[in-house]
Amino acid sequence: MIKGIPSTVNDEWQLNLHKVIEYASKVHGEREIISDRRFQGGVLHNLNYRKIFHRISSFTNSLEKELNTKAGDIIGILGWNDHRYFESFFTVPSLGAVLLELNIRLHPADLLYILKHTRAKGLLVDDSLLPLAEALSKEYNFDYTIIMSDKPFEEIKTNIRNAFGYEELVKSGSPNRKFEEVDEKSTAFAAFTTGTTGLPKGVFYSHRSVVLHALNISRDLKPSDVILQAVPFFHVHGWGTQFAGAITGCKQIFPGRPTVDSMVEHILNHKVTRTAAVPTVVLELLRRIETMDPKPNLAGLRLGIGGAEPPSALVSALAKHGIETGQGYGATETGPVVVAAVAKPEFEQLPVEEKFKRLKQGLILFGVEVKVVDPVSGEELPWDGKSVGEIWFRGPWIARSYYNDPRSAESFTSDGWWKSKDLGVIDELGYVKLVDRLKDVVKSGGEWISSIDLENFLMAHPYVREASVVGVPHPKWGERPLAVVSLKPEYQSKDKEEVKKSLLDHLSKRFAKWQLPDDIVFVDEIPKTSVGKFRKEELRNKYKDYYMKQ
Repeated sequence: MIKGIPSTVNDEWQLNLHKVIEYASKVHGEREIISDRRFQGGVLHNLNYRKIFHRISSFTNSLEKELNTKAGDIIGILGWNDHRYFESFFTVPSLGAVLLELNIRLHPADLLYILKHTRAKGLLVDDSLLPLAEALSKEYNFDYTIIMSDKPFEEIKTNIRNAFGYEELVKSGSPNRKFEEVDEKSTAFAAFTTGTTGLPKGVFYSHRSVVLHALNISRDLKPSDVILQAVPFFHVHGWGTQFAGAITGCKQIFPGRPTVDSMVEHILNHKVTRTAAVPTVVLELLRRIETMDPKPNLAGLRLGIGGAEPPSALVSALAKHGIETGQGYGATETGPVVVAAVAKPEFEQLPVEEKFKRLKQGLILFGVEVKVVDPVSGEELPWDGKSVGEIWFRGPWIARSYYNDPRSAESFTSDGWWKSKDLGVIDELGYVKLVDRLKDVVKSGGEWISSIDLENFLMAHPYVREASVVGVPHPKWGERPLAVVSLKPEYQSKDKEEVKKSLLDHLSKRFAKWQLPDDIVFVDEIPKTSVGKFRKEELRNKYKDYYMKQ
């Protein structure tokens, strides 16, 4: 590292999370925050950034003085997207402590592993999730548990020891607090990977990394935007949109435990301009919109899709209702967003589906370094849109190791690159296109076949609800693709051989004969991970002898 003349600016000013909400309170204090607690018999809370900041100040004082929370403590949270979870993103880290985002969809055994691995001191839990917290408390001793509820604490029945009411702590703490600066390299949040083989792996995110990430994605927002925060907060802190929204002064809607109906209600009632979700949720949202009469005009709504590549047919169908879609790419290890669908001038006037294809997963964000590496030779490949390799990332909000985990050596290089295990290309303009997961690409007769491309084209067929393609062992070709398809309800009674022929004819319009699946299996439901991705490992195990027996 080269060192020049020291600057005369305040480089010691720390990038802290509490400064984000303090700024929003002062500059955008009256901008609304809507928190929907009706799913648990609560109410629709109408708040704003100023009120939220006062509540954060009060609760932080109680955390520190009444519960002796201090720097270095790790506090787990089990909850939904509401104002209390949002406040916790600022209260716990402002003390130098860590908010541990516990994925409520994980098996309790995995949650116990995470708690023991991190030695969590306390727990924040939504009252709707008390049975889960009580089960965990039988196996793990928390110093204290704070129950988040609209009900008075005395009305909540639980056998958890050392339990406190969230609202009671807000009321007992002074609303006046002078927040101290925290070393910006201290951990603010922790999250653990899901859907991977073996035990979950932890990533600890610094204040600095979260703020820099939020500043980067906030450039795409305006104070007039209305954000529906549909991505679960426990999924890499909701992709960070709520922090970017606070920096920009956007109105924000936290839907609690959302349903498709409640999402549509908020979108229409509040004229939402920004939301994001994984493709499975977006597909359900589209189906709900298409049942409405009259059909709503949703022009002005921009919908970000991440977690997996959506089929282009879904993008076109959404566009008919005025919804603009864009992809992104990220992971637990990348904090999360590293590429986003930002259009360069040459793409602005393209038709919707063509534009979607040209933007691919997205353009590399500033601050993120990316390279394509041949997975066999380790050679760096050119950005030519053709050379397929494993995508590696490095940057200020990207992990360089897992928390106390020897598996770090498998995924990170000594100079800070994260090996994504995703195969892809980067074109000359800096747009990233994923071809497949390294473990999911089908290697047939020495040639690679993209399972993602097959899946997306299958899901463009009018009969298909969902489709997943996996490579399974084959006696001649090593591996061959097998398609696992769930049909829409209205087509489930059709003759399966007729449906299969229709699907293969459809695929033949895009793919060579050798790339087509050798067979198609029909199922009621395709198994998914906790964040809506297909469980391909489960499918590969289930059908591993499918072609070998034929």
